[in-house]
Amino acid sequence: MKLRVRQKASNIGQVEHTRKIIKGLGLRGPGSEVVVANTPSFRGMVKKVLHLVEVEEVADGATSSKA
Repeated sequence: MKLRVRQKASNIGQVEHTRKIIKGLGLRGPGSEVVVANTPSFRGMVKKVLHLVEVEEVADGATSSKA
């Protein structure tokens, strides 16, 4: 399984640590989405920014439709 992560809110006004996590996930702004591996490290990053992103599990063959 992989995780599809979509940014639903802007990171303007967020602390620097949160902005770095969003950048580390590969998200560029509201509406952008990426497919990442379902590993403990990515899960931890997503957990820290759940208020800014939407997450869903997808099959292994999925690719990102927007970057």
